Amino acid sequence: MMKMIAGSLQWAVFLIASSIAAPVAIAALFHLDGADTADFIQRTMLVLGIAGILQSIFGHKLPINEGPAGLWWGVFTIYAGFAGILYTDAQSTLQVLQSGMLYAGVLFVFFAAIGLMDRMKGLFTPTITFVYLLLLVLQLSGTFVKGMMGLPNESGRVDGLVILGSLLTLGVTFWMSGHKSSLLRRYSVLLSIGLGWIIFVLLGKGHLDESAGNAVVALPDVFAFGPPVFDGGMMITSFFITLLLIANMMASIRVMEGTLQREFKEAVPNRIRQAGFFAGINHFIAGLFSAVGPVPISGAAGFVSATKMRSVLPFIIGCALIVLVTFFPAAMLLLSSLPAPVAYAVTFAIFTGMVRMAFHELSSTNDLERSLKVAAIGLMSGVGFMFLPPDSVSDLPAAIAATLSNGLVTGTVIALIYEQLLIRKSRQHA
Repeated sequence: MMKMIAGSLQWAVFLIASSIAAPVAIAALFHLDGADTADFIQRTMLVLGIAGILQSIFGHKLPINEGPAGLWWGVFTIYAGFAGILYTDAQSTLQVLQSGMLYAGVLFVFFAAIGLMDRMKGLFTPTITFVYLLLLVLQLSGTFVKGMMGLPNESGRVDGLVILGSLLTLGVTFWMSGHKSSLLRRYSVLLSIGLGWIIFVLLGKGHLDESAGNAVVALPDVFAFGPPVFDGGMMITSFFITLLLIANMMASIRVMEGTLQREFKEAVPNRIRQAGFFAGINHFIAGLFSAVGPVPISGAAGFVSATKMRSVLPFIIGCALIVLVTFFPAAMLLLSSLPAPVAYAVTFAIFTGMVRMAFHELSSTNDLERSLKVAAIGLMSGVGFMFLPPDSVSDLPAAIAATLSNGLVTGTVIALIYEQLLIRKSRQHA
């Protein structure tokens, strides 16, 4: 029983630690006040918890936590610049974005119904998975390192005490995840976050925001920004974003399948279509609660690999804990007060395992020379787009701008197309 409780709590803390940044950043973009920001975080976490439960029970049935989709984060960022220009104000812009989640929900269900996802699954070869994983690590590594140095902050300078606390937390995480004791390895993430939190409190860098108000129980609002505003531009944006989210979802599922097969010798049935249906339902829920659209997170595979916790039940209970916590502002406040550098340090350690997974994928390819060509094109393209200034694409249609500003998706898609061209060419010469 204690084992189940500890495992569930570990999943819950990992879900919050890996997802809290997006709603906070988006709230800042739209200049939401403290109360509205807290409500936005509450609704987003509620949606992520529900999405994880639905996918793990009815969808792909894997222990993969849902997180705010980076592509939607990009769309929110771009549309924030449209407030007062294309749309009256920030609230009307958020109403349009709210409708985008509903469009995406319809499209996910439609694409799953016509079998598009089953046909796309074969495109995610070990080579494409390798490119995706490396680009994912490269895209996030800068964020992790800056976060571990206390950036961004008001002064714009690194904080020595934060760096010290982050290094101590990182060292504890590596030590526990590689310890000979299976008990320490299994709960290394939970213990590392707890010890890291204590370290930051002792260094005077841990604090509790006291802006939660006096409410004991708070129910999330439906259509918090007002009724959805149906917009042709958002409809087109949602179409392209949904296609890219399907690719993102399948890559995350493929990574988890590879981890379960390689490390636990566990056969995984093909449930891509079911995952697509419930991705649509989850986007409906995100639109209903005015939150950020969710997507399965590839980092879950690193979490499972580090903790050796492959059972779905603790994951489901962990998601249920998140759902429950969102109704209690004080509990939500406590969890969201986790020092960001602690989350970054622990996640940094987990993602080092993703690099190992990437090279395992590459080593399983049948045609190494072709794989290296594809990887070279995909990695150079993806990393190149990561350095593209966001302002440089601001005049382009939102769907294109969001894609070009996301090197992970752009590089993966380019690699996927190039590999298919090489495969077709080799078949013609055969």
